[in-house]
Amino acid sequence: MTAVPVRLLTIEEYSSLGETEVGFTELVEGRVVTSPSPGAVHNRASFQLASRLDPQLPPELRIIPGIDIDLRLAPADRPGFSRRPDLTVFDRAVLARGDDEMLRADEVAVVVEVVSPESTRTDYRVKRDEYADAGIPHYWIVDLTEPVSLIACQGYRSAAAVTGTFATDVPFPVKIDLDALLD
Repeated sequence: MTAVPVRLLTIEEYSSLGETEVGFTELVEGRVVTSPSPGAVHNRASFQLASRLDPQLPPELRIIPGIDIDLRLAPADRPGFSRRPDLTVFDRAVLARGDDEMLRADEVAVVVEVVSPESTRTDYRVKRDEYADAGIPHYWIVDLTEPVSLIACQGYRSAAAVTGTFATDVPFPVKIDLDALLD
């Protein structure tokens, strides 16, 4: 396990850390930020959502939980930004690269965050802006507070929260029973 440096890091330096002593981390303006591990309800809902999304994805897309994304919000030699969304839908061609590189924002179609009580402000505001600035075209925010809701953000514009069944044709046709995420 690697100790977290107390200086600002580039994406390359952050990527080379590997697993850290503090557990789950992200890189924000070069600072290593720790996050608490999600609880059972959060993890189950993420799994349920991925299980429902995967068979509806077009052949050129794949979904994966908890993978780092280089947001590319800073030059390579400057303090960087990396986020680890709960779920990421990305171009399947990335898999040919192997496991050594982070996903890049321009390879991502959708990021999904399942809101935790500790991450509400970050998920609704900070990450929304960062993902939009990075050019990730779609950001879905899933809030497990009953009734379960999903807000689909495209760039800086957000649709109204949807409860019950979420259905869209953008960026691909999908239909999800949101209440089933708590099963």
